Amino acid sequence: MGFGGISVWSLLLILVIVLLLFGTKKLRNVGSDLGGAIKGFKSAMSEGEKEAKEVKDSVEKSGEEGEQAGAQVEHREQSGESAGATDTGQEREKRQSSS
Repeated sequence: MGFGGISVWSLLLILVIVLLLFGTKKLRNVGSDLGGAIKGFKSAMSEGEKEAKEVKDSVEKSGEEGEQAGAQVEHREQSGESAGATDTGQEREKRQSSS
């Protein structure tokens, strides 16, 4: 038994007929074209995976930055400062004394 119910001798006969019909040069060209196509496909797949990893890393980084900013705002709110307050302690004392 050979491949898919075809005997080994039948496969060899088919190979000889294909070689006679197309010749070795054409088969070599077809093989190199097929190899080039596979190589191009693999490189495109690796580029896609690389881009996906870069996007994932940037999303994770922006998520970490967002968490840090949220923690800073929360700290300001707990300390009694508003999120937009940029004044110093002296300016705050002046406002409180003038009120």
